[in-house]
Amino acid sequence: MNKIYSHTENLFEKLVSVATTILGNSISFIIALALVLFWWINSLFINNDIHLLIGDIIFGVTFLSLFIIQKSFNRFSASLHLKINELVSSHEPASNSVMNAEIKTEREITELSKEYSDLAEQIKEIDEELKGGFNKELDKALDDEENHIKD
Repeated sequence: MNKIYSHTENLFEKLVSVATTILGNSISFIIALALVLFWWINSLFINNDIHLLIGDIIFGVTFLSLFIIQKSFNRFSASLHLKINELVSSHEPASNSVMNAEIKTEREITELSKEYSDLAEQIKEIDEELKGGFNKELDKALDDEENHIKD
C-alpha cells in the first residue's frame, strides 16, 4: 500500500510540475489570449444582455490572469531558488543537502524539515542551558558585589 501511495505521489508531483511549466509559459498565454479573443468576437454576434457580456469579459480576464500570475510566480520562484542556492554554496559550513530543494520530492522536503526542526530544538536547549548558567553566574557576581559593598 505504501509503495502504491509513493508511486501515486511521485506521478502527481510530475504532473503538477508539467502543469506549472505549461501554465507559466509565454506561448500558453498567447494561445489563451487568442482563444479568449476568438470567444469574445464570436459572442459579439449573439444577442446577449449586458449581464452575460460583462460575465464573459470577467471570465476571460480571470482566465488570462491565471497565466500571468503563474508566469510571474515561476520567475520569482526561480530567482529566489538561485539566490538561496548561491548563499548556501558560498557558506562553507552550510549543509548542501538543501541545495536545489525545489526539485526534491515532498517526502524529501518533509524529512529535511524534520531534521532542521530537531536541530532548532537542540540549539534552543543549549541556549537555555547557557542562559541558565550565565544567570547563575550573574546572580552570584551581584551577590558578591553587594556583600563587598556592605563590608
